[in-house]
Formats: sequence, C-alpha cells, structure tokens
Amino acid sequence: MHKAGLAELQAVLAVANHRSFRRAAVAVGMSASALSHAVAALEQRMGVRLFHRTTRSVSLSEAGEAFVARIRPALGEIAAAMDEANDFRDSPTGTLRINTSEGAAAMILAPILLEYVRRYPDMRLDVVTEGRFVDIVAEGFDAGIRTMDAIPQDMVAVPCSAPIRFLVVGSPAYFAGRTMPKSPDDLLAHTCIRSRLPSGAWYRWEFARRGEERIVDIDGPLGFDNHHLMIAAALDGMGLIWTNEWSIAPHLASGRLVAVLEDWSPRFDGLGVYYPVHRHMTAGLRAFIDLVKARALDPQTTSTPASPAATDPTMPARG
Repeated sequence: MHKAGLAELQAVLAVANHRSFRRAAVAVGMSASALSHAVAALEQRMGVRLFHRTTRSVSLSEAGEAFVARIRPALGEIAAAMDEANDFRDSPTGTLRINTSEGAAAMILAPILLEYVRRYPDMRLDVVTEGRFVDIVAEGFDAGIRTMDAIPQDMVAVPCSAPIRFLVVGSPAYFAGRTMPKSPDDLLAHTCIRSRLPSGAWYRWEFARRGEERIVDIDGPLGFDNHHLMIAAALDGMGLIWTNEWSIAPHLASGRLVAVLEDWSPRFDGLGVYYPVHRHMTAGLRAFIDLVKARALDPQTTSTPASPAATDPTMPARG
C-alpha cells in the first residue's frame, strides 16, 4: 500500500477537529476540493471509510475515531519538533492562527496585527473573526483575543489593550425636545436601540457609580445583531445605543453623537491575548506575545481612529 503523506494525515486531523471540510481547508491552507480529494484518496488506499458524510454534517466513523486517536499525538510531536527547530532561526516562520471578534481585531489591527506582519515577514498571520466564543484548541487556533473577563481560566492571558468604556449615546436630533436621562432608570422612558449577543440574547446595559451597580433591560422598536446598523440608526436619530467608546470616538468628536450618563459609565477590562498553558509555544506565538507585552496598556494602542470609514466599529463582545 502506498504510504500516507504528512499532508494527507494533517488533512484527516483537520477534518476531524473541525467536522467540516470547508473549515478544515481554511485551517490547513488548502482548497476544500483539494482537501476532500486528499482524504478520499487516503480512504481508498486504506480500504476503509474514515468519515461519514452527509450534505449537512461530517463525523468520524468507528475506524476514523481509532485512526485519529493514533495519528493525533504523532502529528503533535512532528509539529512540536518543527516548532523547536524554528526557535533557532533569526526570525520565526510559519503560520499563526488567531480567533477573535471583529471589533477586537479592529481595535488592535494597526498597533499589533499589522506591526507583527511588518516585523516578521516570514510569518503568515491568519485572523478569523466571529462573534461566537470557540474552543481555540479544538478548532486549531494558536491563540485567541477576547475581553479579559471572558477568557477561560485555564488559559494564559496577556492584556493587549487599555480598559474599555461603554457609553450611552444619541444624536442631537434625537435629544431635541427630550429630557436627557440623569440615571439609568430614566432610560425606560427613552427609545433605545437593542443589540443582540452571538448567543441570541439581547445585551443588557451595565452601569456603575461609586460602588453602586445597575443593569437595565432596555426595550425599543429596533434591534440589531450588526453594530454598523446600530450606529447608523443612532446617527439617524432613531434612538439611544450603548456601545464602546472607541468605536464611536469620531462621532463624539464631531458632535454627531452625544454621550449621556457619563458618571454612570464604567470601564471594563480590556482585550487580552490568550493561549493554552500546557501547549509548546511556537516561535511565532512567542514573538506575538512579546510584541503584545511591549505595547500592553500603551494609550496609543487604542487611539481614536482617524475617521469612521477607516475603521470597523463592531463592538468587542461582552459576556
């Protein structure tokens, strides 16, 4: 029997991890058709089906479960050996895969992500943005970036941004003829624009002042799961929104949005890079963490964007 190549074994492991040929193809840097062909060719040579495939799902067969259990540690050792050899290079090489939210990526794009690529031209940085919180180990990521309070306790976490402040804002047109809220409870008399969490639940607006905390379940005729639309509705005078200060800084500076309840607006833990504590740290990941530490809590890392069009204002997820 023709011996299986390393690429084929990596393809099988990727499909087993992601339960999807499309996501596995992204993880290993192949086209979905090439990856599917590689797995099918290996199954044909072995004379056994490793995966059950339907139009909606992919799952390991009994033979596939046993096969993956044997090759997983071996491929892990090969990867670790290559990573350790990479440590002796003057500059790291390889691919660093990071999972984060769209808003978090926007906040650290210029100060960290782009700077990393400039410093280490032999590295490929693969950033996947999604609202849902994923298991970075199971899905083949080297690290994740989320708000510090959302990072699992069994991970090593390194702060990569200043604290994030959330504000209630509305347009001057909305406030015309209305009394501005003086306390969180006053919001119940205002038109508020809701935003939906990736889980499907609505955000609850959080406030704090001198040790007193309030959580308001606001209501209103408009609700979005897209932060761009939420900000656009607020700019059009349709109601109040609760969002992070960074994403609306240009609108605050221009006066197109006005903040209220600032004395009730707390600062939450900022963003953090996290990675598994027991996994060998590759040279590429080590270089990334070193860059993050060098810029940690530097005010310039979360500076105000030059213009609304130059940024992606998606809110870094809370909770």
